[in-house]
Amino acid sequence: MIQSENKQFTLNCNGRLLPITRPVVMGIINTTPDSFFTGSRKQSVDAALEQAEEMLAQGATILDLGGQSTGPGKPQIDVAAEAERVIPVIAAIRQRFPEAFLSVDTYYSAVARQAAEAGADIINDVSGGTLDAHMLQTVGKLRLPYVCMHMKGTTENMHHHAQYENVTREVLDFFITRIEACRVAGIHDVIIDPGFGFAKTIAHNFQLLKEMQLFSILEKPLLLGISRKSTIHKTLGITPEEALNGTTVLHTVGIQHGADIIRVHDVKEAMQVIKLLEHL
Repeated sequence: MIQSENKQFTLNCNGRLLPITRPVVMGIINTTPDSFFTGSRKQSVDAALEQAEEMLAQGATILDLGGQSTGPGKPQIDVAAEAERVIPVIAAIRQRFPEAFLSVDTYYSAVARQAAEAGADIINDVSGGTLDAHMLQTVGKLRLPYVCMHMKGTTENMHHHAQYENVTREVLDFFITRIEACRVAGIHDVIIDPGFGFAKTIAHNFQLLKEMQLFSILEKPLLLGISRKSTIHKTLGITPEEALNGTTVLHTVGIQHGADIIRVHDVKEAMQVIKLLEHL
């Protein structure tokens, strides 16, 4: 069963409506040299365009463009460096594929603003607005949907903050507070992302996945970002490059537990999960 079949959301993306009446796929395109999964590293505009074309043909609804690796322990790069990597790619994909829905993965308000000017439709912030005090107001002025993710600390030190009495309850409390902050800032469409792997242990990640349906009380689209992450490959004793099968298993569980958007490296396989669950 696909839990999302009873939920209906519509995102206003620059005046274009994106209905979410069944789970949709967000394909990952990283313009970085150091993303944890080597297959997602597309540093040139031409390589990113090629990957975008392939992902859209395979059924991706959204393409998520990131100019900085946000994995545990990764050093932060500044606004100018991130913008230099990601803005030309967004502009090129927008020009080549005008009907695609594009998301920018950034916690910098300045990059979010430049990305919107280049054609981004959604702002995806791993910090939920906690790393840049101007982010929520910026997104509110842009009138774009906002992916609010849970994280504690920074990308460099978040592994020191993976301490909870009850991770699901504390993440839920975080979203209740941040959704209100988004409303005050003028953000109308909020997507929530529990932040698998961000200030979470493997045990925390499995608990969140098992209890994801509890986030339905927020009445917001729920994004699952677990593709090829360490919860999978460390548990199985393999590499990220070998983690496609495990990713497919957890995507299946996630959709059964209420995920509306799955953020993935492998679009074809994710679409197969959705199709099979719909038949089931």
